[in-house]
Amino acid sequence: MSNNLGNRLSDAAEDKFKFEQYVLPEMQMLLNIAKTLTRNTYDAEDLVQETLLKAFKGIKVFDGKFPRAWLITIMRNTLINKDRKRRPGLLKNGDEADKMSATIVEIPDHQVESKLFMEAIMNALKRLPKDMIAIVQLVDLDGLSYTETSLALGIPIGTVTSRLHRARKQIRKSLEKSGYSWNTERS
Repeated sequence: MSNNLGNRLSDAAEDKFKFEQYVLPEMQMLLNIAKTLTRNTYDAEDLVQETLLKAFKGIKVFDGKFPRAWLITIMRNTLINKDRKRRPGLLKNGDEADKMSATIVEIPDHQVESKLFMEAIMNALKRLPKDMIAIVQLVDLDGLSYTETSLALGIPIGTVTSRLHRARKQIRKSLEKSGYSWNTERS
């Protein structure tokens, strides 16, 4: 019986080691993705916590290859399952851009130009379809790779690439209409 106890202790130590090695370094990345997917800090933290619990339970079978992909898949599936259980009347409006634009802030004159540029970017982003906004957020702001974004959103990598290209093109056109331009060889 003591041999059985010793095996369980060594298995637990190995699981703890694997969790610390593969999962814990990815916590900030998980939180960034969760904030993008849920558009709410509290929901994002709950989603990360559920993802971490499922990862801990499944760490025994994880082979150590592609931890980000494994964790993003767990998170995406967790979110899908949560959304299936949620009643339509409980869905929240996650339009953070409207909340931010309603805030009045005093800005010194030397910062007005950068504030106007940021407003132009925010307006350009708001005009994009939601599926494009999520991709711009994950790739350009959160720094995820196309593969990681594909896994996070559950769409093919080619779709990520094409939507990101179209989104960037629309943002550039919108900024040009607002009077901003730059030299670029790609359209």
